[in-house]
Amino acid sequence: MIVVTGGAGFIGSNLVAALEARGIVDVAVVDRFGSDDKWRNLAKRELAALVPPEEVMAFLDAHAAEVDVVFHLGAISATTERDVDLIVRNNVVLSMELWRWCAWRGARLIYASSAATYGGGEHGFVDDEQPDALAMLRPLNAYGWSKHLFDRRVARAVVRGEPAPPQWAGLKFFNVYGPNERHKGDMMSVVAKLHPQLATGKGARLFKSHRPDYDHGGQLRDFIWVGDCVDVMLWLLDNPGVSGLFNVGTGRARSFRDLAEATFAALGRAPDIEYFDMPEELQGKYQYFTQADTGKLRAAGFDLPFTELEEGVRRYVQDFLSTDDPYA
Repeated sequence: MIVVTGGAGFIGSNLVAALEARGIVDVAVVDRFGSDDKWRNLAKRELAALVPPEEVMAFLDAHAAEVDVVFHLGAISATTERDVDLIVRNNVVLSMELWRWCAWRGARLIYASSAATYGGGEHGFVDDEQPDALAMLRPLNAYGWSKHLFDRRVARAVVRGEPAPPQWAGLKFFNVYGPNERHKGDMMSVVAKLHPQLATGKGARLFKSHRPDYDHGGQLRDFIWVGDCVDVMLWLLDNPGVSGLFNVGTGRARSFRDLAEATFAALGRAPDIEYFDMPEELQGKYQYFTQADTGKLRAAGFDLPFTELEEGVRRYVQDFLSTDDPYA
């Protein structure tokens, strides 16, 4: 059995779809659904179980002989979340419980970290898992800090030779876009936010830059198609001898202007972009540049190409967002 926490979420539901496409249907999803349409992310799937997060440890104990791999993708992922105690319970305490359980039971653990751990990028974007290297990073928000705290705890456990899962991998996802993210609200990708207004003939609105070294719309991020993230996770599933902390990005930073122009192109429209002031509460916590160093992942053996931004946006807009069934 494969357990996917956050399996009804954005990246998680795309992973569950890919596992099913491989013929793997013994998949248990751990998640909350609430009262919106998040359930639609799994509406096409066959599942072994649906487990509330508060029952995950009891479920694992009851199925210990069956569980081979845990993909831990569930988290409080809003960078604007103010309840730090909630973030810690979900992103740190539960993650440590899963780490210990997998180490004890001999199950593999592949978990979601985040590019938010790099903070402003002053120390680069190299996925060095050594404790001293991780100690230099300064995340800009509580979400990034919580992910970083768990990365550091894992790194220290490995260095000390403490019990560890037979395979473990932490994935520092960069700016992911693709189907099944509607439930994320303000945390949706810029493509998902732009599409409704562009599809009705309106223009795009992007944040102004508040730094003189970046033009308006020239802020740079490493945007990655969700299918590429799934490919990395499936590759790890197929290569149980690979462990470590890995960046999951394309290795090429692109601007928000590029992203908007690709969205216009996918809709067959000429670009029409205006810029507005970023909210003051975000200005000191905003990443102006992210770009994954993918050398470590490539050196480990992952050799699939990453999807070009224009192709990924075209696929997302034309195959999902502009259809009657936008779910993967």
